[in-house]
Amino acid sequence: MRICVYPGSFDPITNGHLDIIDRASKISDKLIVAVLVNSSKNPLFTLEERVRLLKCTLKDKPNVEIGSFSGLLVDFMKEKNATAIIKGLRAVSDFEYELQMALLNKNLAPDIETLFMMTNINYSFLSSSAVKELARNGGKIDGLVPECIKDEVIRKFNLGV
Repeated sequence: MRICVYPGSFDPITNGHLDIIDRASKISDKLIVAVLVNSSKNPLFTLEERVRLLKCTLKDKPNVEIGSFSGLLVDFMKEKNATAIIKGLRAVSDFEYELQMALLNKNLAPDIETLFMMTNINYSFLSSSAVKELARNGGKIDGLVPECIKDEVIRKFNLGV
């Protein structure tokens, strides 16, 4: 069984993430979308909220599982018997960082591969940070995040959370 992991903070999930998930799920027997608990970041949504938003968005994808982890990605990969990390790239600047991480992961776990997927050009400008900035300032986020989570993203800012 070919198990791949698509890690990220997903704070919140965007349509760019969803594009990568759709495509990666077609080349995987099972795709695990893994929410990273990163102590150096201060996410808008709690871990539980991010997992719930992902479950809402991905409920109709039978070979996609939602998970979360802290610590090393390669340890999570081994725990799940996964053999490939999926990474989405928007621009050359993403590649520089992701290449370093891929080489580091390869050094730690030589049997785990990293696969890079170029984002759909329609989402090359899109990031969770951009969505949060738009929502914080009353901008429209239609078409940037999955429809089932749009109101929750907007509500987060209207409540001053």
